[in-house]
Amino acid sequence: MTEFLAAFVVFLALHSIPATPAVRAGIISRIGRPTYFVAYSAASLLALAWLFAAALKLDYVPLWDLQPWHAAITFVLAPLGGFLVIAGLISPNPLSITVRSSERPGAVVGITRHPVLLGFAIWAAGHIIANGDLRSILLFGGFALFAIGAIPMIEKRAKRRLGSRWESLAAPTSILPFRAFLAGRRPAFDVPLVASILLTGILVGWLLFGGGHALLFGADPVAIFG
Repeated sequence: MTEFLAAFVVFLALHSIPATPAVRAGIISRIGRPTYFVAYSAASLLALAWLFAAALKLDYVPLWDLQPWHAAITFVLAPLGGFLVIAGLISPNPLSITVRSSERPGAVVGITRHPVLLGFAIWAAGHIIANGDLRSILLFGGFALFAIGAIPMIEKRAKRRLGSRWESLAAPTSILPFRAFLAGRRPAFDVPLVASILLTGILVGWLLFGGGHALLFGADPVAIFG
């Protein structure tokens, strides 16, 4: 448990401290934007790998009996969450987290104002349902709480940064996924959104039917269906 908590603290710090505009700007000014993103991506992957490895060392404590419908729910939530994360990262979005800079948001913002954070939370929630054990609640529940808890902070920073532009940019969007569509707004598509759909399909196909999930995490999600 000590290693797991230490890994989680490192993960949280790595995704909280550099998110502070002053800290990020200071680092970028010293090493440059390309170097920063490469180094940050590598550090994030290493921290995530350590966190998963530490979680797997925890004792397995089942909390409920797994049923095929648990996996079916995860097969919906996990790809949806993954799609939102991918689309959020590669789409322009001055309102939230993205790797692209732009004055105007991309089509994914019509789905939710914070696709990366909500996608991460949805992906994590799906994995809690399918695993049904204590360490999964600690790991994926921690992911979900961290992502949801970050939304108010991101909103506050975006409002301060955008000033009077915030209202006009945020008006067609919502925090809750698909709320704008339910209110009658027609869905929009752009290149990043279509590319994200294709990338998500390829990734999900490899993870579920190409042995990717078993290779990376030692578990075959489709095995529960026999």
